[in-house]
Order: sequence, then structure tokens, then C-alpha cells
Amino acid sequence: MRERRGSKVGTVSGLALLTGGTAVAAVAHGASSVFATVMLGMLAAGLGHALLTEIDRQARRGTGRWATADTINTVLLTAWAAGALILAALPRTPHPVRAVGLVLTFGYALSSAHFALERRRTIVAVKHGTAGATEAAGATESPEPSSLSEREPTTRSQEPLPAPSPVEPVN
Repeated sequence: MRERRGSKVGTVSGLALLTGGTAVAAVAHGASSVFATVMLGMLAAGLGHALLTEIDRQARRGTGRWATADTINTVLLTAWAAGALILAALPRTPHPVRAVGLVLTFGYALSSAHFALERRRTIVAVKHGTAGATEAAGATESPEPSSLSEREPTTRSQEPLPAPSPVEPVN
């Protein structure tokens, strides 16, 4: 089944900022609570996974051309990498925040490169109609219908619902 989603900018950029902000928040306040630091770190990891999943979805869209949104996504991911590097390079930045800034710089730069390479690979596969074009374009067969309108209607039993039991007031 072919994916019908269009290109989006806000999803990738928003997830990138949420991931970075959560990671910085996890270490910025000097571990006031180990529980809070661990939970924010786990949240940042989950958001990072969501970001990579969305980057893959956007890169593997089945269109045969590079869209304006693709350029914007690439530029924004590169800008977030530069911003994280600037955060890490500031002279009064605490060491834990500096370390997170460097990890974010590396992660955003790799994400930008991954998006651009996967998008180009998908465009070439769609244009040339190669055997791997369906996988690259995200057109894998799904055993489940993707929407309610594609499902076969089910019949409900026409039995009436049982009458509610009376409730006696408590004195």
C-alpha cells in the first residue's frame, strides 16, 4: 500500500527541538533529582526515536522529485546542529550541558545527512522504477487496512442490551 502523506516541515523540526530541549533539561539543573534526570533522559531517547522514524517516513515518500519541504528539513536539521555546537562552545556552559550539546551536534548532523541521502535514494528508485523502489518509497504491503473506510463492514448482533439493575439508595 502506497503512503499518501505529503511532505511536512514542522514535524521533523519540532521533534528535533523537543529532543534537544529535553536532553538539555535532563542535565541542566545539576541533577536535583536522579529520578527526574533519568526520566527526562528516557523521554529524550524516545523523542530521538520518534525523530528518526519521522525522518525515515519523510525521506521515503513515494514522490519522484525533491520538494521545497525537503530542502527546508535539511537546512533546519543542519541549523539545529550548528545551534547545538554554539551551545557547546559557549565559555560559561556547564560541562554536562556542553557534552549534551556535542552529542546533539553529532546527532543532528547525522540526521540531516541521513535524510538527504535516503531522500535522494528514494527519488532515484522511483524515477527508474527499480525493484527496490517499493521498499524505498515506503510502499510495503500491510495485512491490516489503513483506514476504517477500507475495512469490510461487520455485522453487530441485534440482541437488545440487558436492562440495568435498579440501584437501591443507602440510608
